Amino acid sequence: MCTVFVGVARAQEQVGFPASDPFTARQITLTGVLNKPLGNGPFPAVVLMHGCGGWQPAVRYSLDLLSEYLSEHGYVVLSVDSFGPRNLSGDDMCASNARLRQALIYRAHDAFDAMKFLRSQPFVEPKDIFLMGQSNGGSVAMEAAAADDLKTFDAPGTFRGVVAYYPWCGVFPEQREVALASPLLIFNGGADNWVSASQCTKIQASGENVSEITYPDAVHSFDIDIPKQLYQGHWVGYDPQAAQDSETRMLAFFNAKLTPDIRQD
Repeated sequence: MCTVFVGVARAQEQVGFPASDPFTARQITLTGVLNKPLGNGPFPAVVLMHGCGGWQPAVRYSLDLLSEYLSEHGYVVLSVDSFGPRNLSGDDMCASNARLRQALIYRAHDAFDAMKFLRSQPFVEPKDIFLMGQSNGGSVAMEAAAADDLKTFDAPGTFRGVVAYYPWCGVFPEQREVALASPLLIFNGGADNWVSASQCTKIQASGENVSEITYPDAVHSFDIDIPKQLYQGHWVGYDPQAAQDSETRMLAFFNAKLTPDIRQD
């Protein structure tokens, strides 16, 4: 039996693994930052997927803080950079809906490539790998949760649970039930003028459950530590109440989905 330990020391390292869908004329190695609790494990794990801005400094800082938080609670965390290895600019990506739609496909492959990498690590419990994404990464996470997409992305398995922060929920067809292979939790900002929170509330799912929480006053990127500002015509910025509450709820969601032999009492 294995236990999730709280408040343990951590180790961090840079890692790389091949991309199964390079989206370029050459093969590429995806890069990531791996945080793990000290010890042999096996530990549950979380894959983090950034938004359209890539690893911009504020995004990277916030993801590093989230990685530390989850690692302190006993999770291995792999934060993946999808755009840097492909020489894609975050500003350019955020400005183009067409490029973001293309990214949904190769980035979903990235998410499952990260799962494969984690499953190869002796300190990771292969049955307990979760996925979290922000914005475009949140839409990618939703794609990865859909049962019909598993063969498309040559998935090595299903994520134990998926969390999407302020995603574009148009990845799921409206007025049609979507079969989920992984339980899905969505966090939205009620004042978000980049994506529609109400679109996410209309999702109908079978197989696994979908839950949605909207923070009425929060805008896009409410979990990233930046002042509220306009970015490419959209309001973005930190909302401490929404950020802290969603972080707590996300951890509780992960803990509740752990297999019985690794779950905290």
